[in-house]
Amino acid sequence: MIATPATEVPAEADRSLLIVEDDKPFLERLSRAMESRGFQVTACDSVADGLARIGEAAPAFAVVDLRLGDGNGLDVVSALKRQRPEARAIVLTGYGNIATAVTAVKMGAVDYLAKPADADDVVAALLASGTAKSEPPQNPMSADRVRWEHIQRIYEMCNRNVSETARRLNMHRRTLQRILAKRAPR
Repeated sequence: MIATPATEVPAEADRSLLIVEDDKPFLERLSRAMESRGFQVTACDSVADGLARIGEAAPAFAVVDLRLGDGNGLDVVSALKRQRPEARAIVLTGYGNIATAVTAVKMGAVDYLAKPADADDVVAALLASGTAKSEPPQNPMSADRVRWEHIQRIYEMCNRNVSETARRLNMHRRTLQRILAKRAPR
């Protein structure tokens, strides 16, 4: 693969990258992919570890999962922006919605990507100039998939209580049960 100028990291630039992700296999894959693209990666699997690494030496770039086992990834983004205001951070999540995207950008994230994110999409988002928007993904989630993800997120937030989830989504309980019984759409 030949990198385009938009995704190349200048040789003289600080290439330090902090990745905070609690999904170990995804963390390892993304770390390897980013190292092969010229970044010096520090990988963490918790908010506490990410905050400690920022305290030691704030990186130039960060890729942070929104939901982590011990807290919210936005705390890491906020700490990074306090330590190093010019740092560029992006937020990854499997539970995307407009409210959290707006909050992430307000806290200093330069982009908000849905998981699983391709390493090229991550690099493009990290290296996009301040005014230029990154290219839209080649294979975005379908509307059916986005709906299914939203229903799953609400279902989990309601502690897997079907009746409460149906009430909050303003849908019939049996309809929700049928949706939950099906596989995730592509």
